[in-house]
Amino acid sequence: MQPYELTVSEAREQMQNGELSAEELTRSVIDCTKKRELSINAYRHLDPDGAIEKAKEVDAQRAKGEDLPSLAGIPIAVKDNLCTRDMPTTCSSNILASFNPPYDATVVSKLRKQQAVILGKANLDEFAMGSSTENSAFAVTKNPWDIERVPGGSSGGSAAAVAAREALCALGSDTGGSIRQPASFCGIVGMKPTYGTVSRYGLVAFASSLDQVGPLTRSVSDCALLLDAITGHDPYDSTSVDRKYESYFDGLTENIKGKVIGIPVEMDGKGLSPDIVKQIDAAKARLKNSGAVFKTIHLPTSEYALAAYYLIACAEASSNLARYDGVKYGVRAKEYDDLIDLYARSRSEGFGDEVKRRIILGTYALSSGYYDAYYLKALKVRTLILREYEEAFASCDAILTPTSPTTAFKIGEKTDDPLSMYLSDTYTVPVNIAGLPALSMPCGLDESGLPVGVQLIGPAFGEQDILDIAYAFEQAGGFPNAKPAGWEVA
Repeated sequence: MQPYELTVSEAREQMQNGELSAEELTRSVIDCTKKRELSINAYRHLDPDGAIEKAKEVDAQRAKGEDLPSLAGIPIAVKDNLCTRDMPTTCSSNILASFNPPYDATVVSKLRKQQAVILGKANLDEFAMGSSTENSAFAVTKNPWDIERVPGGSSGGSAAAVAAREALCALGSDTGGSIRQPASFCGIVGMKPTYGTVSRYGLVAFASSLDQVGPLTRSVSDCALLLDAITGHDPYDSTSVDRKYESYFDGLTENIKGKVIGIPVEMDGKGLSPDIVKQIDAAKARLKNSGAVFKTIHLPTSEYALAAYYLIACAEASSNLARYDGVKYGVRAKEYDDLIDLYARSRSEGFGDEVKRRIILGTYALSSGYYDAYYLKALKVRTLILREYEEAFASCDAILTPTSPTTAFKIGEKTDDPLSMYLSDTYTVPVNIAGLPALSMPCGLDESGLPVGVQLIGPAFGEQDILDIAYAFEQAGGFPNAKPAGWEVA
């Protein structure tokens, strides 16, 4: 096995035992990345020299016998909507093509304190608006399982990098499924934590009441390790929750006997391909064999979640993206008549079609005469959805649903039909609306050999329960051989 094939937990153990150096590991991942990036386009920006320099620094510290953090020497990718002081942060948008932040996002600062090796910035749908990473202004990221298919979005670059072994793990952001859906498409683990658990400071805002940073990894234990590193209260984020967090990694157990898992009748397979239904049923059977108990629950308002989500998210996007005016930072139109014309031209030239579509929709929903009819009504639906989940969790420990109604679709298949693309988020958006934690894990392959993901949803701050259930599933052999064929690198 080559070093780039190791999970975080395996690499960490080998480095601690002296079997592998951080430099060897980093060079192996970089060599792999240089070959695979020709086909995948997972990254917007790579910093191989900086990564190797950091790996050497970790090795020197380890040689001195210093006690190093859990992620020391681990090569990691960071989604390109998280600010990094030493690398560009573009959000895969022309309007920020020349932007170099003067500071790090809090989660990036935490990775640096962990002595992690930051390889580069991963591609995404522009401003995290999309479900396929086709909306990037610079490149379309491709799925390592089939390069004619999308990796999902908006964290498609992060997911593809992990699946293609171009990073051992990655950070993404999730506003309506942007970690979990690409994790499902790429056959890896992806988690959206409870809203307020992980700092949003330095995350370029899409929809502030929905956005959350989270991990993408190749195993549940890796997910717990990375979540440990980024969780915690941050005074720079007013929505950050000040509470005591125990170690998710230390708390992992495969004993889930008696855990009650709810199955919503409203998400019982309508619109799902037979392949996905088959794999989800098999996953339920494996969890039942591990001691879990299943219970039918009702979430009747969930059918309105998608409509409510796109009203809330677009309204907040309209407000958040008003700051990009060609004056303070970012791209400015070269020719304009006056200040208003400068704003209009800079935004027209800088934003892509999907971003413009959502700004227009959000502005309309917030406009005089329509606020009560659309935005306010969406907020009321949000409250109903949250209450239904609270009632459900009074009698169950977790909820199980598909992650996505399909496996990875072909590049270009849905670009001309935005509504069809939005339906990719059917099973994921209710979680963001309610602010709950959720995890997608691979549970099998469809007849075409593409990964199928299953979603576990927990109550607020119930990350440990869903990690334990996923860990039990993983340890019982529930994960497929999540390695795309034909990717051997000498």
